[in-house]
Amino acid sequence: MPEDWVSAAEGVSIEVRLYDKLFLAEEPGKETGNFLDDLNPESLIVVEDAKAEPEVLKAKVGDYLQFIRNGYFCVDSKDSTPEKPIYNRTVTLRDTWARIKKKMGI
Repeated sequence: MPEDWVSAAEGVSIEVRLYDKLFLAEEPGKETGNFLDDLNPESLIVVEDAKAEPEVLKAKVGDYLQFIRNGYFCVDSKDSTPEKPIYNRTVTLRDTWARIKKKMGI
């Protein structure tokens, strides 16, 4: 997860789960006959020691938060506890800057 201006000294440790598409192909298994061949190995990335502003600890199940430059997150309704807060990314943000850099060859 990129560093996004959260003070390590003042930030709180949280776990974030970054979900992505489950399959790499639009029609899983069409080429090989086995849909498992098209699984995305990065469909779930878990960041166990992400830093966030202390205010996120007030979020409850059903609340949605925007983490700067990363996306929208919600409190995990099954695994999150006050001792170990867990947030799931539900929507990514469009990365316009990455497209500009790619276009410029940077």
